[in-house]
Amino acid sequence: MILAGIDEAGYGPLLGPLVVSATLFEIPDDRADESLWETLRDSVTNVVRKRDPRLAIADSKKLYTRGQGLNHLERAALCSLMVGGFRPRSFRELLDHLSPGTTDAARGYPWYARLDTPLPVCCRSTDLATQCNAVRRSLSASGGRFLGAMSEPLLEGHYNRLVDKTRNKSVVLLGLTLRLIQRVAQAYPGRPVRFYIDRQGGRTAYARWLMMGFEDYDLKILEESADRSAYRMTRRPAEWRVEFAKSGERHHLPVALASIFCKYIRELFMHAFNCYWQQHLPDLKPTAGYYTDGQRFLGDVQAHLERLGIDRSMLVRQI
Repeated sequence: MILAGIDEAGYGPLLGPLVVSATLFEIPDDRADESLWETLRDSVTNVVRKRDPRLAIADSKKLYTRGQGLNHLERAALCSLMVGGFRPRSFRELLDHLSPGTTDAARGYPWYARLDTPLPVCCRSTDLATQCNAVRRSLSASGGRFLGAMSEPLLEGHYNRLVDKTRNKSVVLLGLTLRLIQRVAQAYPGRPVRFYIDRQGGRTAYARWLMMGFEDYDLKILEESADRSAYRMTRRPAEWRVEFAKSGERHHLPVALASIFCKYIRELFMHAFNCYWQQHLPDLKPTAGYYTDGQRFLGDVQAHLERLGIDRSMLVRQI
């Protein structure tokens, strides 16, 4: 059985990309209903404690703080990839692995022209190796494997074009989610999969979109409520269960880990973004891209856009 968690980061900001990611675990069928936090309790925790040597995997909002910066996010993302056998040496390598084609798309954005930030940024490689070995042992003891991660970063200009086309940014987000489901299906054809996806806004009905995206699957609605929407999708020999739930990152480790990948990738993009602007305006205060500070940032750079040849539609996302 494959467990896939999907989440997003950057849905609301004014600047920077929207990122949707998936993480995948293979576990024995008879353990499919167990919490992965419980299964991996010897090496993984969902609570950050200073003296706890275990790897923290939780909602990225809990792991990313001003004091810690990227530390916990990076530790969880890179350690997981190492468990799966991949160790990126730079942000570019990470993107090429998780999202083929994104670095080509980024060439159209001056602030993303240099994505060669060395990894890790703030973690020590020896610490990553120690935690990687512990997680690998726990997974092996449970009969499981970490299969890897996938990501769909949508850069600002591409985002604006899709919003113009669909007239609805929630449809854009759902489209990226369906694309990740399709990538999982292509990578593991004929395999049973449980997809756990964080609820997208106030939407409770997803059946029509799933049927449009996967016409050759038979779909049955299991539940559509205020807290949870669940579907069974069947095409022999595969059966999928697709569940959208409120606060999915609190209930399912793969969703929490997906949220970590989303936030980590977005922050690395924003690091490149701020480096570019500070090369031209050394006294410019960095931005995380969210609305209020994004407006401050745009006010600070407005007089320089024409000089730098910046197309505003490639820089500022539609709200």
